[in-house]
Amino acid sequence: MGWLRDLFKIPTYVADANNDRQYLDWFTHQVRNNKKPPFTTVRFLGSCCVSYLWGQLVYIAIPEEEINGINFRPLIILVPGAIALGTWIVGNVGKERGSLWIPLVASYLCYPTLYYIGDESTWMCLMVLASYLSFDSFAKQWRLKPTKKKSLRKRLAIVLFCVILYASLWSSYFYMNATITDNDGEEIKLSDAVKHFLTSPIWLDLKASLEATWQQALSQGFWATWRQIVELSDPRGEINAYKILGLSQTASQSEVTSRWRTLSREHHPDKIKGSDEERRKAQEVFMEIQQAYEILSSAKNRRQRRNRKSTT
Repeated sequence: MGWLRDLFKIPTYVADANNDRQYLDWFTHQVRNNKKPPFTTVRFLGSCCVSYLWGQLVYIAIPEEEINGINFRPLIILVPGAIALGTWIVGNVGKERGSLWIPLVASYLCYPTLYYIGDESTWMCLMVLASYLSFDSFAKQWRLKPTKKKSLRKRLAIVLFCVILYASLWSSYFYMNATITDNDGEEIKLSDAVKHFLTSPIWLDLKASLEATWQQALSQGFWATWRQIVELSDPRGEINAYKILGLSQTASQSEVTSRWRTLSREHHPDKIKGSDEERRKAQEVFMEIQQAYEILSSAKNRRQRRNRKSTT
């Protein structure tokens, strides 16, 4: 929703970047009439979403079980810091700025309530509200001077660090804590499920097929292998059509026609005297037989036209 809103705010952003006179007059009027930036619902919602997401991400990334005898649960102490950082990031967008310390202190003052509330989501919502309200009330100021532009190398380093940190938190969650539910309703750790999948018959067969395809590509060439893969994928449905009629792929057209007539008589819906469900299934089988015959007949006509062109 924030990105959608930004589409409509592009003219305002352009005016700000170009120091448009009309925009500067509007901003000057805002500063003179308000000692500090007024409360806005959009910034409030954005701050709550970002700070809660970051706090929740840090919380779920902490391993629930001991690793080599080390208990990592005390790292929950980092959750208020992540929430305050999210509040500070959103609060420093555009023409507004503020200190990180005030929302940080407010978040950590709410930290002990976890042991009384007991519910992590409610606990984090309380810290999110305390963090934003403290920032909005005591830390928020107008950004009157433009921010000093950092060097390209420093900006890239900061972005790279943030991406690695963010990806590491998600990786820790998926590897340490994430679970899936099986058909019996029991939870299985995602990391264990992946390990078992890598030793399962379906993966071993797929792996063997991929290795065989790779070796064939190295020996016969990639384009020849690709054409064979396309052929085996049955793009025209001819392989499946032979299967429906119960014939081999070397069957002649006369055999195809004879088999089609026999199966059509056997599975004709008018011969079924059972329930509506049985008649519906018979109708589906009958239609599959007709479609298979049409596919093979079209293939025969296509080959005949190709042969005539090659002879001429």
